[in-house]
Amino acid sequence: MIRNALWIFVITIVILVIFIPSYSKMQDKKQINLEYQQQIDQLKEKNEELIEEKRKLEEDPAYLEKVAREKMHLMKEGEVMYKITPMNSQP
Repeated sequence: MIRNALWIFVITIVILVIFIPSYSKMQDKKQINLEYQQQIDQLKEKNEELIEEKRKLEEDPAYLEKVAREKMHLMKEGEVMYKITPMNSQP
C-alpha cells in the first residue's frame, strides 16, 4: 500500500516535471498571440481610417481643398498667403 502510494507520487512528480515547462511555453505563446491580435486590431482600425480618408479625397471636393490648403500649403490662383507670427517669437 505504501509502495503503491510512493509509485503514484513518483509518477506524478515525473509527469509534472515533463509537462510544466510545456505548459509554461504554451502560456507564453498565448500571450504573444494576444499581443499580435491587438496589433492586428489596431492595424484594421488604421486601415478603415485610411479607406475613409481615401474616399473623402476622391469624393468630397471641400475636404480635398482643406487638405491641400492645410497640409500642402497650396492656394488658389490669385490668392495671397499671409503668415502671422507673434511679436515675441524669434525667427
